[in-house]
Amino acid sequence: MSLLRTILNTSVIVHPPGFYIIGFQSFPYISVYMIFLTFVYVVTLVFNGLLIYIITSNHCLHTPKFLAIANLAVIDMLLNTSTIPSMIKTFLIKDNFIPFNLCLLQMYVYYVCLATESYALAILAYDRLIAICLPLRQNLFNSMPIMSCIIGLIWVYTLSLLAYSTSIMTRLSYCNSVRVFSYFCDYAPVFRLACNDYTLQWTMASKPSMVNLLGPFTFILLSYTSILVTVFRMKSVSSRLKALATCIEHLILVAVFFIPIFIIFLMGLYVRSIDPDQRVLSLSLASCIPPCINPIVYSLKTKEIKTRALALVQRMKTSP
Repeated sequence: MSLLRTILNTSVIVHPPGFYIIGFQSFPYISVYMIFLTFVYVVTLVFNGLLIYIITSNHCLHTPKFLAIANLAVIDMLLNTSTIPSMIKTFLIKDNFIPFNLCLLQMYVYYVCLATESYALAILAYDRLIAICLPLRQNLFNSMPIMSCIIGLIWVYTLSLLAYSTSIMTRLSYCNSVRVFSYFCDYAPVFRLACNDYTLQWTMASKPSMVNLLGPFTFILLSYTSILVTVFRMKSVSSRLKALATCIEHLILVAVFFIPIFIIFLMGLYVRSIDPDQRVLSLSLASCIPPCINPIVYSLKTKEIKTRALALVQRMKTSP
């Protein structure tokens, strides 16, 4: 390819027409895995869509908590939409070419959703913190305008940060290879293909990513520390159990999202001989499964949502 040439003048920026996604080179059951991800994607869209519909159509659910849940559902739908359809196209239909601009768009949407999901879980922890530790001041610290403002600021922050992180990828020249070993147009595998200096891109891939993961996770830990202190000060055992029961669904979501990410990160640091296909498989599962599980957990564990979901199903059965 004529565009893939050695850059003699560092002021010249060479962009290829696109990239080839080449993950799962030796994975024997890739077709079965793609069919499984298709099922995951359908469940993600159906359950998150149902969750959003139930919250928006019931005025009594227009509270800060359910606004935060609806925000998480929107993020989940976008997150899996950014990767699973392209994975099916790449590995099931065997069309692994992605144009350069579409690659940057996929990269941008994926990392915006991943960062926003992390903050969305922290927002839900904030809701539980105020509800349990400061129940008499909920209207002061956790009203609908305040929750809307918090969610809006998080979206503005992540959209702006990732806009800059993605735009600086256009400063790189790709003259050696256009083969991206991942399951989508991933940030680090793409900038490592550049033949000029990518120090800035490496910095944006590492430091803000750690802030966007460790910051919300630390806030969640501190929130639940305060919640536990408040709960164990309650005199009634039934009050303690009732307070803790309202946190179960959120704790499940936090575990499902953060534990796989931290395990993969630690494996990357300490397990040097990990199989590339196993790494790609683990990363894809860690990002695709939580958006599928989240709405199911909230539908089963949240009484208000479960009651209205069952009522909706009953109306569908009895309608002519």
